[in-house]
Amino acid sequence: MVNNMYSIETKKLTKKFKDKIAVNGIDLNIKQGELFALLGTNGAGKTTTIKMLSGLILPTSGSIKILDMDMKKDIFKIKEILNVSPQETAIAPNLTVKENLEFMAGVYQIKDKDKKINELIKMFKLDEVLNKRSKTLSGGWQRKVSIAISLINDPKILFLV
Repeated sequence: MVNNMYSIETKKLTKKFKDKIAVNGIDLNIKQGELFALLGTNGAGKTTTIKMLSGLILPTSGSIKILDMDMKKDIFKIKEILNVSPQETAIAPNLTVKENLEFMAGVYQIKDKDKKINELIKMFKLDEVLNKRSKTLSGGWQRKVSIAISLINDPKILFLV
């Protein structure tokens, strides 16, 4: 049987800041397993939309469902199943790569954290930089570590911003 449940569903999603409409009535239906990109010019509302979809800010009006859960009612459950990898790397510069992974595993209270960390080290081929302070890494390595960290909680939905 085909599962047609949407990962993300919005209806008339709108966000206003005082007199400015940042997002104006967006309807999205993003299926499970689908890759989706928001493209647009500066000021088009992409970041505001992602902030609403990830529960960082509330919409002025409209609705958001994430895996059939209502953002207003189930925000804490939703936050457990998604993660965001921001454009600017989200790693602690004075910690080593391994320390960053261990820290975030602790934040998310990962049950078998050593297993999960080793899985990410292998997946992202981080062995050669594991004991280096993050601030000494190239931009590419920092981005790689940042994405690895965003997968520490096995999110069902990942926003790459």
